[in-house]
Amino acid sequence: MKRRWYNIFRPDNRSLILAMDHAMIMDVSELGLRDPSEVLRKAVKGGVDAVLTTFGVAKTFQHEIGNKGLILRTDGGLTEILDAEHQRGYFYPTFSVEDAVRVGADGVMCMGFPGIEDEEKIIANLAHVASECEKWGLVFGAEMIPGGFGKKELHNLKNLGFASRLGAEYGADFIKSPFLGDEKSFRSVLDNCYKPVLVLGGGGQMNDEELLTMVRRAMNAGAAGVTIGRNIWRHKNVDKLCASLGAIIHDDVSVDEALKIL
Repeated sequence: MKRRWYNIFRPDNRSLILAMDHAMIMDVSELGLRDPSEVLRKAVKGGVDAVLTTFGVAKTFQHEIGNKGLILRTDGGLTEILDAEHQRGYFYPTFSVEDAVRVGADGVMCMGFPGIEDEEKIIANLAHVASECEKWGLVFGAEMIPGGFGKKELHNLKNLGFASRLGAEYGADFIKSPFLGDEKSFRSVLDNCYKPVLVLGGGGQMNDEELLTMVRRAMNAGAAGVTIGRNIWRHKNVDKLCASLGAIIHDDVSVDEALKIL
């Protein structure tokens, strides 16, 4: 697994991951992702370290992804056409770790939603995916969100800390988590988890300074990087944004310095 780990993470054990798995559940045609090849080319040019994406994109755009790390989303199964609260509450297993191996992925990612109604099913899936990744030598990332996307009242620092630790206990090699609070308070989440934690970019569109500031604060707290989707592929300068994000993550530049790159 170590070779695959370093396809996703640089030697500093930090990573900038482009998330392009949204089209499994939502219509992205008007959100800047009509042409995945264009976004991928620009993101790779800008220095993104890895791509989290779907089975279809992984099969179709291998040339554009090139030698960047590839992480396959292995759950989904519901779309935004269904009732929104139901769709946000549970992600069903869809692809196997063996499927990920077949498309040349370095790792897989699935959801972990402690606190949802079907908690036992999604936690059992975490354990199954961890076991399969160990068998095949793939990196396992778990997106640990207490209550899922539908129960925002459960999104607090205490629950985030527990959810991240839960993902580690069930065998995840790294955790994807929302960023809450400030640098000092979010450190409590990281201190409770013995695996690297990457923060997600959030669905709401931020302006450049807001996004870069959030990433700078997360890195100051001790995060291992970020996984960002819409705030990258909706941007008018995808390559420059990736370069500025990478400079914060890998070169520890300030927000002002990153804004100059952008």
